[in-house]
Amino acid sequence: MTTAQGARARARQEVTAAIKEAARRQLAAEGAAKLSLRAVARELGMVSSALYRYFPSRDELLTALIIDAYDSVGEAAERARDAAADAPPPDRWTAVCEAVRDWALAHPHEYALIYGSPVPGYSAPETTVPAAARVGMVFIGIVRDAHEGAGLGPLSLPAGLRPEGARMAADFAPGVPPEAAVALVAAWAQLFGLIGFELFGQFNRVVEDRETFFRHAAGRLAEGVGLGRR
Repeated sequence: MTTAQGARARARQEVTAAIKEAARRQLAAEGAAKLSLRAVARELGMVSSALYRYFPSRDELLTALIIDAYDSVGEAAERARDAAADAPPPDRWTAVCEAVRDWALAHPHEYALIYGSPVPGYSAPETTVPAAARVGMVFIGIVRDAHEGAGLGPLSLPAGLRPEGARMAADFAPGVPPEAAVALVAAWAQLFGLIGFELFGQFNRVVEDRETFFRHAAGRLAEGVGLGRR
């Protein structure tokens, strides 16, 4: 790459980052449903036609923001997992849960973008899937390591749900028993339900010591996937 090409590439990266940052501010002020390329261009002092060279449509800009948000929370989960690498599996699980909660509290509008209400008229493309899977893969890895090590605590599964559990394990959690795969999906939904309730105000005048409450709930989720202390 020539010096001129490198300078152009850096300039494009800088403009792209500025566009996404302006779009995040618009998300915070107006919500994802009202994201407008024209409004972003006005904030940056660009003509709309120039912005379209970076993001040809609102949906492409939304997709970029969604991938960034998933990658950001995924990185937070992975850092927490790695920092607790020598801890027992239940402690690793809880550390990751707390890291995801901390990220959500620090990035409420990005959390709402990826885990809140769907954006009318927008359908996330397959390109968002790898980033969206990062947090889940951290939890699956913790359960798999425990299963291959000291073993998981007892888990049960109704006979009628066993084929679905086997499909889940084969599709996204190889090496994890069907019982644990089903429990992981339930725990994943409950975790984001807990965070969403806190973030969107449903715990107001219900839970006051939210950090202690969350840590306890995360521990119970760990028990639910077979990581209970024995």
